[in-house]
Parts: sequence; structure tokens; C-alpha cells
Amino acid sequence: MLRIAVAGAKGRMGKSLLEATLATEGVSLGAVSLRPGDPLLGLDLCQALGLPGSGVKAVADLREVLDQFDALIDFTSPAATLEHLSFCAPARKHLVIGTTGFSAEQKHAITAASNDTAIVFAPNMSVGVNLCFKLLELAARVIGEESDIEIYEAHHRFKQDAPSGTALKMGDVIAKTLGRNLSDCAVYGREGQTGVRDRKTIGFATVRAGDIVGDHTVTFAAPGERVEITHKSQSRMTYAKGALRAGQWLQGKRSGLYSMQDVLGL
Repeated sequence: MLRIAVAGAKGRMGKSLLEATLATEGVSLGAVSLRPGDPLLGLDLCQALGLPGSGVKAVADLREVLDQFDALIDFTSPAATLEHLSFCAPARKHLVIGTTGFSAEQKHAITAASNDTAIVFAPNMSVGVNLCFKLLELAARVIGEESDIEIYEAHHRFKQDAPSGTALKMGDVIAKTLGRNLSDCAVYGREGQTGVRDRKTIGFATVRAGDIVGDHTVTFAAPGERVEITHKSQSRMTYAKGALRAGQWLQGKRSGLYSMQDVLGL
């Protein structure tokens, strides 16, 4: 039985992870964490949130219950994720990281920690989104050079980073397939007299509104035709189930940095 810890378990994604863990065979809930000072600390968080009771009491510091879980699923913030990484990696606790918004230096820290433990690090844990990454690679290879490429993404009003990690990953997949560097060819929004579009660029458009879970559309617009690859998340449960699948896949692995493409055999 794989014992799962959920960081930030009271948040939008955290509650979905709790529900998915309780409903998935072969895994059990081992630990949950909340921010210091939260009134639900010390309580059975599942029961407090209206879910079936688990007997697992919420803590502010996962170091207190390090012996009670095998893998941590983390969808919190870059700073919190790196803090968890600092004590989970040396203890060889596996990590599934769905947090986005990391700087290049922070990503390097995750890579370095993978020398000590096994980590799945992905901007999106959805099986469908990861299938889209492969479809985008194929589309870029076939029609990318003749197309204007635009990436549209929309999320709820509370999302902190933009463009989304998923949108950036989509752009990176396309750019690498075409032999380009995304940092050189990305255009983030347009305003005023922008001039004729450079076909070598990859455009990004971002929407933050309401309770949109996550929409992504990549358009390949060639003369006379247009191909669009779209993924729409209707529930955070798709991410939660993907994260648990990643945690189960890590069992038996000692160290290394993996993606959801590895988990899904893509």
C-alpha cells in the first residue's frame, strides 16, 4: 500500500487530491499539511471537509510525520514546494510536483534533488493534456514551418502565474520540434502597432476569469486552412488522478527526474 502525503490539502487542488486518494485502490492517505495557524490543524481534515474520515490529522510541518508517508504530492507554490523538497529528497521520499511558476534557478534545484530521490515534475498531470503534447509534436513536424502558431489559455481568477505552465510546455514542445528556442521566439500578448506577424514566433494569449478550471488551444494557421488542438479541463479531479498515477508509477524507483510522458509511456 502506497502511503500518500498531500501538501496544502485545504486548497482547491488539495481537496481533489484527498478525494482521489480516498477513492483509489492501492494507496492510502498518510499525511496532510496546512498552513501554520490554520484552524483545522490537528483535526481529521477529510472529515472536517465533509469527506469520509481518514484518521489522518493535519500538520503544519510534514517533517513531524515524515515516517508516515512514502510519496508527497505537491501542488502548492514554488517556495513551499522547494521547502518540502529540502527534507523529502534526503529522506528518499518520492515527490510528484504539479506546482508551476518556478524560476530557472528553482527548476535547477528540483533537478539536483532528483539525484537523491525519484521525482515526477510536470506542469500538468492530466492524461489528456500529456496526449496533446504528443499531438502538438506531430502537428509541428508536419505543418509547423508553414503555419502561424498561437497558444490560448484560460484559468480561474486565482491563478498566480501567466502564461500557465501547461501553455509554456506546449510552446516549448513546438519550438524544440521546429529547432527553435522558445525564449527567443515567444510573444506574450500584443498591443498597438505591432507590424506584420513574424511566422517564426509563437504567440501566447492569457485569460484569467471566474472559475475556469483550465482551457488550452493551440492554433496552427496555414494559408487556406487551420488546425486547432484543444484541451478543456472540466474538473480538477483529472489532475488529481494523474498525480496519483504518477505516484504509483514511481514505486520501486530510487532516483531520477521524470515527466508525465514517462509515466504514460509516451
